[in-house]
Amino acid sequence: MKYNALIPELIVADIERSRNFYIDLLGFQLEYERPEDKFVFLSCGEAQLMLEEATPEEKMEEKCPFGKGRTNFSLSVDNVEKIYARCQNANYPIKTDLEVRQFRVGDRFIQDKELSILDPDDYFWRVVGE
Repeated sequence: MKYNALIPELIVADIERSRNFYIDLLGFQLEYERPEDKFVFLSCGEAQLMLEEATPEEKMEEKCPFGKGRTNFSLSVDNVEKIYARCQNANYPIKTDLEVRQFRVGDRFIQDKELSILDPDDYFWRVVGE
């Protein structure tokens, strides 16, 4: 496996709950895990992500949720409608419904479909695709 130059590692309150969110809803794949460390390494297309459960001390020091809706990630996927449908079928709360957005990039405009969602620890995800 080739590792990306930048791989975020998110501290989470419950590794199993987060693992299920990223795999079952967003479509990440489990690359490997260290159960003894409550750690997973995930990938989705070219994106890579590490999750590690907070220690009891960290949970006491930090007020959960860890993301607080201020940490913002953008995930490019092949089929954003499929992820949207999975979230709806699971009754998972969606922050911003699926919509078509247009952005100026330099002197041209790009258009994509996107939705936004908070993970179980309130990390903000913008899921973008066709």
